[in-house]
Amino acid sequence: MLCMRTYLVTGGAGFIGSNYILYMFRKYDNEIRIINVDALTYAGNLENLKDVEDRENYTFVKADITDKDAISKIFAENDIDRVVHFAAESHVDRSIRNPEVFVQTNVLGTAVMLNCAKAAWELADGSFREGKKFLHVSTDEVYGSLEEDGGYFYETTPYAPHSPYSASKASSDMLVKAYMDTYHFPANITNCSNNYGPYQFPEKLIPLIINNALQGKQLPVYGDGKNVRDWLYVADHAKAIDMVQENGRLFETYNVGGHNEKQNIEIINIIIETLQEQLADDDPRKKLVSKDLITYVEDRKGHDRRYAIAPDKIKAEIGWEPETMFKDGIRQTIKWYFEHEDWMKNVTSGDYQKYYEEMYK
Repeated sequence: MLCMRTYLVTGGAGFIGSNYILYMFRKYDNEIRIINVDALTYAGNLENLKDVEDRENYTFVKADITDKDAISKIFAENDIDRVVHFAAESHVDRSIRNPEVFVQTNVLGTAVMLNCAKAAWELADGSFREGKKFLHVSTDEVYGSLEEDGGYFYETTPYAPHSPYSASKASSDMLVKAYMDTYHFPANITNCSNNYGPYQFPEKLIPLIINNALQGKQLPVYGDGKNVRDWLYVADHAKAIDMVQENGRLFETYNVGGHNEKQNIEIINIIIETLQEQLADDDPRKKLVSKDLITYVEDRKGHDRRYAIAPDKIKAEIGWEPETMFKDGIRQTIKWYFEHEDWMKNVTSGDYQKYYEEMYK
């Protein structure tokens, strides 16, 4: 019988990490084992994983990736085949207020993960055990900003990060590259565009707008609202990560993007229109949802104008393509928020942090 493959997923209680874990169990069911390590900072929410928490092939470990002893212990007690490294502080606005935390988690945390994996996987002759792989999940923000009228980020685009967040992610990417170059450490890097979908923490644009619009609260728009982001439905990202794990050439970087470029103001208009379309006429919230709620606020410091990814390489080499068009993805996302209003209430009130205390008394 084939040995069950063991995945160590860092940051698996966050938005993308939890969607990835749910995707992997949907796809592989009992063929894999997942150990989820998460420090449960504000963005980590175990309620995201309610559907899998009772599985025998799923384990949650509360630990910080900067804690070398805790991470080494996981590698010592389990034969880890794959590391999928999501854990990161990720909100640009928070990074502007508190850059140090970002360096701590994103740079030092990645160094700890690399060192622990290397120690567990390295053979006496300096080569690595067969079939082991480290996948470092990163962002398109490391490339900086594009002109409004053209060009795309390719894997060969020079790094030019502008925010403390993107600088910390660029640093962590560089560390992974250094391990690949110096030690031939078995790894891949993926750089992905903006994700959206279920379980996204409501400080981010799309859930924030959905949540505020339903309550008739102001919808804040930075600057002139014309900043462009490339949007990818989170399940498509999960699929790309799995495909790179299985079929990506070692030591390569793959850009993951949706060819879904939208200005922020377009996104907000689409959300308002979709909410009005989906709310029943007798739902009192329908009257609250209106474009009059749009409020322009002072621009974010160092706000990158446009991000857009060229996913040519991952398409050509691995055969991955985004499956979800933005209009469909936004419908599915809004439908999900309607069906999970308790989740949103718990998150906005902070009650979700009590879930861990109840679960793991």
